[in-house]
Amino acid sequence: MAEITLRKARSIIRATLAKGRELDLKPLSVVVLDAGGHVKAFEREDKAAPGRFAIAHGKAYGAIMLGMAGTAQMARAEQQAYFMAAVNGVYGGQVVPVPGGVLVRDKKGDVIGAVGVTGDTSDNDAAAASHAIEAAGLTAEI
Repeated sequence: MAEITLRKARSIIRATLAKGRELDLKPLSVVVLDAGGHVKAFEREDKAAPGRFAIAHGKAYGAIMLGMAGTAQMARAEQQAYFMAAVNGVYGGQVVPVPGGVLVRDKKGDVIGAVGVTGDTSDNDAAAASHAIEAAGLTAEI
């Protein structure tokens, strides 16, 4: 199974932050998780709130653990709130089911990790992550 390397994780973070500056987004925090849900890399821009790690992590963690990106999680939460509440109970409250949790797929379509971005609107967070993942030669599922 392919994995997301530290080098690739760092390049995704750099590109996400650069896209955020290009779009004049609020200060971002970005985490990259491997396919097992373990932190590969994290950065928080200057002036980003200190609690943003937990939000970025929760977005990415939910994507990995459920095998569905944040946009799909939010739709599921809107349709079946009890299910997402139960999932959050199972995972100790670590799932943040909103856009900004982006699955990372390799060229074969296998999930190799997830990116969680927070700081601006959830849709802008997802767009910055998606841009960076695609720039790294991988496929983003928002």
